[in-house]
Amino acid sequence: MLFKSKLIPLAGAVALAFAGTVGAQELVVKIGHVAPVSGEISHLGKDNENGAKLAIEELNAKGIVIGGKKVKFELLAEDDAADPKQGTAVAQKLVDAKVNGVIGHLNSGTTVPASKIYDKAGIVQISPSATLVEYTHQGFKGAFRVVANDGQLGGTLGRYAVEVKGAKKIAVIDDKTAYGEGVAKQFIIGAKSKGAVIVDQQHTTKTATDFNAILTSIRSKKPDLIFFGGFDSVGGPMLRQMKALGVNANFMGGDGLCTTKLIELAADGLGDGKVVCAEAGGVLAAQKKVREDWDAAYKKKFGLDVQIYAPYVYDALMVMAEAMKQANSAEPAKYLPVLKKIQYKGITGDIAFDERGDIKDGALTIFTYKGGKKEVVQVVK
Repeated sequence: MLFKSKLIPLAGAVALAFAGTVGAQELVVKIGHVAPVSGEISHLGKDNENGAKLAIEELNAKGIVIGGKKVKFELLAEDDAADPKQGTAVAQKLVDAKVNGVIGHLNSGTTVPASKIYDKAGIVQISPSATLVEYTHQGFKGAFRVVANDGQLGGTLGRYAVEVKGAKKIAVIDDKTAYGEGVAKQFIIGAKSKGAVIVDQQHTTKTATDFNAILTSIRSKKPDLIFFGGFDSVGGPMLRQMKALGVNANFMGGDGLCTTKLIELAADGLGDGKVVCAEAGGVLAAQKKVREDWDAAYKKKFGLDVQIYAPYVYDALMVMAEAMKQANSAEPAKYLPVLKKIQYKGITGDIAFDERGDIKDGALTIFTYKGGKKEVVQVVK
């Protein structure tokens, strides 16, 4: 026993609650991870989970010591199916499991309601992919993200649509999710600021497969460009139907659209240079080789190409572990102040947080698709 008395002081009880199972030579640190590994965007959720698995494997191989004990990191992976109700249910499950921190959720629509539960429990949460501005505007001390938010992503795309793609008449479609509506809203602000006219605004759902009525309405307005706020699982079939209906506008979307899977989902509707999208992150030239090597290691491990967020999950987990190491504690209350001030060089770039928990100087990478391949256009900040 660590204590001579059978009575454990309150402070000690709280410490043990977050420290995991404490043995004589080992400290178990539990890291929760949440993403939709079932449903329409399960390929994105599994991509995220794979990033977490790689980080846990590497951390355990390093033999990190905290508080004089060798750390064993354990991943508690949960599926929220991109559903807010399921998201809050698994958030409570992780709280009950006394995790030391959470990486997730993937979607803004699940991240935001879950964040209230983590905040109440005093658990640190780092989202690798939730871009809704409101997430870090709730005043929660333990809420962070390692990607740019919708204000940066949507606004940049809006300006890019006008200044680079030459769009003057734009139609906007969103999937009614928190993410889709949020990025579309910010896109409209950015496009209008450069003089574009929004000729039509339509809504669909995250499970829709038939867009004929929406696209027929849009076709009559003759837009130069269509912006879609949503995910590839909807954007791909939409592109196919655009081709079938003779809608010749360019197509643009945020990070939810910007996957290698879109090539398969859109098929011959993808076109050549027709689709422009952006990821909420970006690697500048100096770190390109590091990121390329990591992507290659990911493919060797899982037999799959990186979709979008796996590297950001990896970095989010690594930066959390680094904060624990520097604080010499896995207790959220003790490593949180370190995380707030941390300077970390990740595979996705340099990571530091502002007073809200947003990443400082968040980069964006703009992509297009040519010859059936996804290629970088430019990295912007």
